[in-house]
Amino acid sequence: MTVTQQIITVLMCVLATVLTRALPFLVFSSKKPTPKFVRYLGAALPAAIFAMLVVYCLKNVSILSGSHGIPEAVAICAVVGVHLWKKNTLLSILSGTVIYMLLVQLVF
Repeated sequence: MTVTQQIITVLMCVLATVLTRALPFLVFSSKKPTPKFVRYLGAALPAAIFAMLVVYCLKNVSILSGSHGIPEAVAICAVVGVHLWKKNTLLSILSGTVIYMLLVQLVF
């Protein structure tokens, strides 16, 4: 990739990021209430996205070979346990990731 192509790629990424961040403020004014459907999506999508990520991450786990899905299961239990204990999503995900990586690198 040439330098010009790299600059264009970075600028397109910046434009897409700024546009997606600014679009809600441009579409929905502060004078009118936010539509019920948009508020529903704001409440429902985070959980749906996390569920989709879990399914995607576990799609290639085989319980019949290798580590039999043990590191994944332990990491999932850690995420659930830490989240029930601390109610902190970032801490939950971080702890599950660290535990999974330690198990995969050092144990299995």
